[in-house]
Amino acid sequence: MDLSCQDWMSALPEELWDIPLTNLAIPGSHDAMSYCLDINSPLVRSESDWFRLLDKLFYCFTRPVIFKWATTQDKSIEDQLSVGIRYFDLRIAHKSNDPSSDLYFTHIIYTHLTVLETLLSVATWLDSHPKEIVILACSHFEGIDDKLHQAFILSLKKLFGSKLCPQKESVLTLRSLWASGYQVVLSYDSQSAVRHQELWPAIPYWWANQRTAQGVISYLDRNKDLGRPEGFFVSGLNLTADRFYIAENPKQSLRTLTFSNWECLRKWLMDQRPGPDPTCLNIIAGDFVGPLPLCSLIIALNQKLLQKKAV
Repeated sequence: MDLSCQDWMSALPEELWDIPLTNLAIPGSHDAMSYCLDINSPLVRSESDWFRLLDKLFYCFTRPVIFKWATTQDKSIEDQLSVGIRYFDLRIAHKSNDPSSDLYFTHIIYTHLTVLETLLSVATWLDSHPKEIVILACSHFEGIDDKLHQAFILSLKKLFGSKLCPQKESVLTLRSLWASGYQVVLSYDSQSAVRHQELWPAIPYWWANQRTAQGVISYLDRNKDLGRPEGFFVSGLNLTADRFYIAENPKQSLRTLTFSNWECLRKWLMDQRPGPDPTCLNIIAGDFVGPLPLCSLIIALNQKLLQKKAV
Protein backbone atom coordinates (compact mmCIF):
# COMPACT_ATOMS: atom_id res chain seq x y z
CA MET A 1 0.00 0.00 0.00
CA ASP A 2 1.32 3.42 -0.99
CA LEU A 3 1.01 5.40 2.23
CA SER A 4 1.63 8.67 0.38
CA CYS A 5 -1.73 8.27 -1.38
CA GLN A 6 -3.86 7.98 1.77
CA ASP A 7 -4.14 11.75 2.08
CA TRP A 8 -3.13 12.83 -1.39
CA MET A 9 -5.73 15.59 -1.67
CA SER A 10 -4.55 17.39 1.45
CA ALA A 11 -0.95 16.87 0.27
CA LEU A 12 -1.49 18.64 -3.05
CA PRO A 13 0.39 21.96 -3.43
CA GLU A 14 -1.58 24.98 -2.23
CA GLU A 15 -1.69 26.29 -5.82
CA LEU A 16 -4.18 23.50 -6.61
CA TRP A 17 -6.53 24.07 -3.66
CA ASP A 18 -8.61 26.56 -5.68
CA ILE A 19 -8.78 24.46 -8.84
CA PRO A 20 -12.30 23.02 -9.37
CA LEU A 21 -12.44 19.30 -8.60
CA THR A 22 -13.83 18.84 -12.11
CA ASN A 23 -10.43 19.99 -13.41
CA LEU A 24 -8.32 17.72 -11.21
CA ALA A 25 -7.21 14.19 -12.11
CA ILE A 26 -9.06 11.87 -9.71
CA PRO A 27 -8.56 8.08 -9.46
CA GLY A 28 -11.72 5.99 -9.68
CA SER A 29 -12.78 2.40 -9.10
CA HIS A 30 -14.99 0.68 -11.69
CA ASP A 31 -17.54 -1.69 -10.12
CA ALA A 32 -15.87 -0.91 -6.83
CA MET A 33 -17.61 -3.56 -4.71
CA SER A 34 -17.11 -6.62 -6.92
CA TYR A 35 -14.33 -7.83 -4.62
CA CYS A 36 -16.99 -9.30 -2.33
CA LEU A 37 -19.37 -10.98 -4.79
CA ASP A 38 -21.30 -13.93 -3.37
CA ILE A 39 -20.77 -16.83 -5.77
CA ASN A 40 -23.90 -18.54 -4.38
CA SER A 41 -26.24 -15.55 -4.71
CA PRO A 42 -29.07 -15.38 -7.27
CA LEU A 43 -28.47 -13.71 -10.61
CA VAL A 44 -29.60 -10.09 -10.73
CA ARG A 45 -33.06 -9.40 -12.12
CA SER A 46 -31.86 -7.91 -15.39
CA GLU A 47 -30.19 -11.10 -16.62
CA SER A 48 -32.02 -12.80 -19.49
CA ASP A 49 -34.25 -15.85 -19.09
CA TRP A 50 -31.97 -17.99 -21.27
CA PHE A 51 -28.96 -17.13 -19.11
CA ARG A 52 -30.94 -17.99 -15.99
CA LEU A 53 -31.83 -21.36 -17.49
CA LEU A 54 -28.20 -21.98 -18.46
CA ASP A 55 -27.09 -21.06 -14.96
CA LYS A 56 -29.69 -23.37 -13.44
CA LEU A 57 -28.74 -26.36 -15.61
CA PHE A 58 -24.96 -25.92 -15.50
CA TYR A 59 -24.49 -24.13 -12.18
CA CYS A 60 -21.18 -25.85 -11.36
CA PHE A 61 -19.75 -24.57 -14.64
CA THR A 62 -21.35 -21.13 -14.92
CA ARG A 63 -20.67 -19.84 -11.40
CA PRO A 64 -16.86 -20.03 -11.44
CA VAL A 65 -16.90 -18.39 -14.88
CA ILE A 66 -19.25 -15.62 -13.73
CA PHE A 67 -17.15 -15.06 -10.62
CA LYS A 68 -13.82 -14.62 -12.40
CA TRP A 69 -15.24 -12.34 -15.12
CA ALA A 70 -17.53 -10.28 -12.87
CA THR A 71 -14.78 -9.59 -10.30
CA THR A 72 -13.17 -6.25 -11.21
CA GLN A 73 -11.52 -5.42 -7.86
CA ASP A 74 -9.64 -7.42 -5.23
CA LYS A 75 -9.20 -4.83 -2.45
CA SER A 76 -11.73 -3.80 0.20
CA ILE A 77 -13.26 -0.36 -0.03
CA GLU A 78 -11.09 0.81 2.89
CA ASP A 79 -7.97 -0.38 1.06
CA GLN A 80 -9.12 1.31 -2.13
CA LEU A 81 -9.56 4.57 -0.21
CA SER A 82 -6.10 4.17 1.28
CA VAL A 83 -4.38 3.65 -2.08
CA GLY A 84 -5.99 6.88 -3.34
CA ILE A 85 -9.34 6.03 -4.94
CA ARG A 86 -11.76 8.94 -4.59
CA TYR A 87 -14.51 7.98 -7.07
CA PHE A 88 -16.54 4.81 -6.52
CA ASP A 89 -18.85 3.19 -9.07
CA LEU A 90 -21.55 1.64 -6.84
CA ARG A 91 -24.27 -0.50 -8.45
CA ILE A 92 -27.10 -1.10 -6.03
CA ALA A 93 -30.03 -3.52 -5.98
CA HIS A 94 -32.62 -5.23 -3.82
CA LYS A 95 -32.70 -9.02 -4.02
CA SER A 96 -35.77 -10.68 -5.50
CA ASN A 97 -38.11 -12.15 -2.89
CA ASP A 98 -36.10 -10.66 -0.03
CA PRO A 99 -38.57 -9.58 2.69
CA SER A 100 -35.99 -7.28 4.27
CA SER A 101 -35.10 -3.79 3.04
CA ASP A 102 -31.40 -4.66 2.84
CA LEU A 103 -29.64 -3.46 -0.30
CA TYR A 104 -26.62 -5.06 -1.92
CA PHE A 105 -24.11 -4.20 -4.62
CA THR A 106 -24.27 -6.11 -7.88
CA HIS A 107 -22.33 -7.19 -10.93
CA ILE A 108 -24.31 -10.08 -12.46
CA ILE A 109 -24.63 -11.52 -8.93
CA TYR A 110 -24.95 -9.85 -5.53
CA THR A 111 -22.30 -9.06 -2.93
CA HIS A 112 -21.88 -10.51 0.56
CA LEU A 113 -21.76 -7.04 2.09
CA THR A 114 -24.79 -4.79 2.31
CA VAL A 115 -24.73 -1.22 1.06
CA LEU A 116 -25.18 0.49 4.42
CA GLU A 117 -22.49 -1.49 6.27
CA THR A 118 -20.09 -0.69 3.43
CA LEU A 119 -20.88 3.02 3.39
CA LEU A 120 -20.51 3.10 7.18
CA SER A 121 -16.92 1.95 6.58
CA VAL A 122 -16.47 4.87 4.17
CA ALA A 123 -17.85 7.36 6.71
CA THR A 124 -15.55 5.97 9.40
CA TRP A 125 -12.53 6.21 7.09
CA LEU A 126 -13.40 9.83 6.29
CA ASP A 127 -13.48 10.66 10.00
CA SER A 128 -9.79 9.71 10.10
CA HIS A 129 -8.98 11.63 6.90
CA PRO A 130 -10.87 14.93 7.29
CA LYS A 131 -9.41 16.62 4.21
CA GLU A 132 -10.10 13.83 1.73
CA ILE A 133 -13.13 14.12 -0.59
CA VAL A 134 -14.97 11.15 -2.10
CA ILE A 135 -17.41 10.94 -4.98
CA LEU A 136 -19.93 8.12 -4.58
CA ALA A 137 -21.82 7.29 -7.78
CA CYS A 138 -24.89 5.20 -6.93
CA SER A 139 -26.67 3.68 -9.92
CA HIS A 140 -28.66 0.79 -11.45
CA PHE A 141 -31.03 0.35 -8.46
CA GLU A 142 -32.56 -2.93 -9.67
CA GLY A 143 -35.67 -3.98 -7.78
CA ILE A 144 -35.92 -0.71 -5.82
CA ASP A 145 -39.26 1.13 -5.79
CA ASP A 146 -39.75 4.74 -4.73
CA LYS A 147 -40.59 3.80 -1.14
CA LEU A 148 -37.31 1.90 -0.80
CA HIS A 149 -35.46 4.75 -2.54
CA GLN A 150 -36.74 7.27 -0.02
CA ALA A 151 -35.84 5.03 2.93
CA PHE A 152 -32.35 4.51 1.51
CA ILE A 153 -31.84 8.22 0.85
CA LEU A 154 -32.91 8.99 4.43
CA SER A 155 -30.32 6.46 5.65
CA LEU A 156 -27.63 8.10 3.51
CA LYS A 157 -28.42 11.53 4.93
CA LYS A 158 -28.28 10.17 8.46
CA LEU A 159 -25.05 8.28 7.80
CA PHE A 160 -23.04 11.09 6.19
CA GLY A 161 -24.84 14.06 7.77
CA SER A 162 -22.89 17.30 7.47
CA LYS A 163 -20.29 15.60 5.26
CA LEU A 164 -22.74 15.62 2.32
CA CYS A 165 -22.05 18.42 -0.16
CA PRO A 166 -25.34 19.83 -1.54
CA GLN A 167 -25.86 20.73 -5.19
CA LYS A 168 -26.03 24.44 -4.38
CA GLU A 169 -22.22 24.32 -4.13
CA SER A 170 -21.80 24.79 -7.89
CA VAL A 171 -17.99 25.19 -8.00
CA LEU A 172 -16.23 22.69 -5.78
CA THR A 173 -12.62 23.26 -4.80
CA LEU A 174 -10.60 21.65 -2.06
CA ARG A 175 -10.39 24.94 -0.17
CA SER A 176 -14.15 25.57 -0.29
CA LEU A 177 -15.00 21.99 0.69
CA TRP A 178 -12.57 22.03 3.60
CA ALA A 179 -14.02 25.34 4.83
CA SER A 180 -17.54 23.87 4.81
CA GLY A 181 -16.60 20.47 6.21
CA TYR A 182 -17.98 18.66 3.16
CA GLN A 183 -16.35 15.35 2.24
CA VAL A 184 -18.93 13.48 0.15
CA VAL A 185 -20.31 14.26 -3.30
CA LEU A 186 -23.15 11.75 -3.65
CA SER A 187 -24.35 11.12 -7.21
CA TYR A 188 -27.71 9.32 -7.34
CA ASP A 189 -28.85 8.14 -10.76
CA SER A 190 -32.60 8.05 -10.16
CA GLN A 191 -35.57 10.38 -10.48
CA SER A 192 -36.27 9.63 -6.82
CA ALA A 193 -33.37 11.92 -5.94
CA VAL A 194 -34.79 15.05 -7.58
CA ARG A 195 -36.38 16.41 -4.39
CA HIS A 196 -33.16 16.02 -2.36
CA GLN A 197 -30.67 18.88 -2.63
CA GLU A 198 -27.96 16.76 -0.98
CA LEU A 199 -27.86 14.42 -3.99
CA TRP A 200 -26.13 15.11 -7.28
CA PRO A 201 -27.28 13.87 -10.70
CA ALA A 202 -25.69 11.01 -12.61
CA ILE A 203 -22.05 11.50 -13.61
CA PRO A 204 -21.29 10.63 -17.28
CA TYR A 205 -19.09 7.53 -17.65
CA TRP A 206 -17.21 6.96 -20.88
CA TRP A 207 -17.43 3.17 -21.23
CA ALA A 208 -15.68 1.79 -24.30
CA ASN A 209 -17.12 -1.75 -24.12
CA GLN A 210 -13.90 -3.02 -25.73
CA ARG A 211 -11.72 -6.06 -25.03
CA THR A 212 -8.34 -4.55 -25.92
CA ALA A 213 -6.36 -1.55 -24.71
CA GLN A 214 -6.24 -0.25 -28.28
CA GLY A 215 -10.04 -0.40 -28.50
CA VAL A 216 -10.46 1.47 -25.20
CA ILE A 217 -7.92 4.12 -26.16
CA SER A 218 -9.49 4.70 -29.59
CA TYR A 219 -12.90 5.16 -27.97
CA LEU A 220 -11.62 7.58 -25.33
CA ASP A 221 -9.65 9.59 -27.89
CA ARG A 222 -12.77 9.94 -30.06
CA ASN A 223 -14.72 11.21 -27.05
CA LYS A 224 -11.95 13.65 -26.19
CA ASP A 225 -12.14 15.07 -29.72
CA LEU A 226 -15.84 15.80 -29.14
CA GLY A 227 -15.06 17.82 -26.00
CA ARG A 228 -15.53 17.15 -22.33
CA PRO A 229 -18.93 17.26 -20.56
CA GLU A 230 -19.69 20.00 -18.06
CA GLY A 231 -18.98 19.06 -14.48
CA PHE A 232 -17.61 15.73 -13.33
CA PHE A 233 -17.10 12.96 -15.87
CA VAL A 234 -15.40 9.58 -15.87
CA SER A 235 -13.05 8.06 -18.43
CA GLY A 236 -13.18 4.29 -18.02
CA LEU A 237 -9.98 2.34 -18.59
CA ASN A 238 -11.82 -0.91 -17.87
CA LEU A 239 -11.93 -3.70 -20.45
CA THR A 240 -15.00 -5.76 -21.38
CA ALA A 241 -15.10 -9.28 -22.83
CA ASP A 242 -18.22 -10.62 -24.54
CA ARG A 243 -19.57 -14.12 -23.92
CA PHE A 244 -18.07 -15.50 -27.13
CA TYR A 245 -14.57 -14.48 -26.05
CA ILE A 246 -15.14 -15.89 -22.58
CA ALA A 247 -16.32 -19.22 -23.99
CA GLU A 248 -13.31 -19.43 -26.31
CA ASN A 249 -10.81 -18.58 -23.55
CA PRO A 250 -11.72 -20.71 -20.53
CA LYS A 251 -8.35 -20.16 -18.81
CA GLN A 252 -8.62 -16.37 -19.00
CA SER A 253 -10.24 -14.02 -16.48
CA LEU A 254 -10.89 -10.31 -16.33
CA ARG A 255 -7.81 -10.03 -14.16
CA THR A 256 -5.49 -11.71 -16.70
CA LEU A 257 -7.05 -9.66 -19.50
CA THR A 258 -6.56 -6.42 -17.58
CA PHE A 259 -2.96 -7.16 -16.63
CA SER A 260 -1.99 -8.21 -20.16
CA ASN A 261 -3.29 -4.88 -21.52
CA TRP A 262 -1.97 -2.71 -18.70
CA GLU A 263 1.29 -1.53 -20.28
CA CYS A 264 -0.50 -0.05 -23.28
CA LEU A 265 -3.07 1.65 -21.05
CA ARG A 266 -0.31 2.96 -18.77
CA LYS A 267 1.54 4.65 -21.64
CA TRP A 268 -1.63 6.35 -22.84
CA LEU A 269 -2.53 7.43 -19.31
CA MET A 270 0.83 9.11 -18.73
CA ASP A 271 0.23 11.34 -21.76
CA GLN A 272 -3.09 12.69 -20.46
CA ARG A 273 -3.72 16.02 -18.76
CA PRO A 274 -6.26 17.32 -16.25
CA GLY A 275 -7.65 20.83 -16.55
CA PRO A 276 -10.46 22.86 -18.15
CA ASP A 277 -9.52 22.39 -21.82
CA PRO A 278 -11.83 20.29 -24.07
CA THR A 279 -9.36 17.39 -24.32
CA CYS A 280 -8.53 17.28 -20.61
CA LEU A 281 -9.66 14.42 -18.37
CA ASN A 282 -11.17 14.45 -14.90
CA ILE A 283 -12.03 11.17 -13.13
CA ILE A 284 -10.19 8.13 -14.52
CA ALA A 285 -11.52 4.76 -13.41
CA GLY A 286 -10.14 1.27 -13.81
CA ASP A 287 -10.16 -2.31 -12.58
CA PHE A 288 -7.85 -3.94 -10.00
CA VAL A 289 -6.84 -0.59 -8.59
CA GLY A 290 -4.94 -2.21 -5.74
CA PRO A 291 -2.29 -4.28 -7.53
CA LEU A 292 -1.96 -1.93 -10.50
CA PRO A 293 -0.36 1.51 -9.91
CA LEU A 294 -3.37 3.33 -11.35
CA CYS A 295 -3.83 5.74 -8.45
CA SER A 296 -0.27 7.02 -8.25
CA LEU A 297 -0.16 7.62 -12.02
CA ILE A 298 -3.44 9.55 -12.01
CA ILE A 299 -2.55 11.63 -8.95
CA ALA A 300 0.80 12.52 -10.57
CA LEU A 301 -1.05 14.00 -13.57
CA ASN A 302 -2.03 16.94 -11.36
CA GLN A 303 1.59 18.10 -11.43
CA LYS A 304 0.93 19.12 -15.04
CA LEU A 305 -1.45 21.80 -13.74
CA LEU A 306 1.48 23.34 -11.87
CA GLN A 307 3.63 23.23 -15.01
CA LYS A 308 0.90 25.00 -16.94
CA LYS A 309 0.71 27.73 -14.28
CA ALA A 310 4.45 28.17 -14.39
CA VAL A 311 4.36 28.73 -18.14
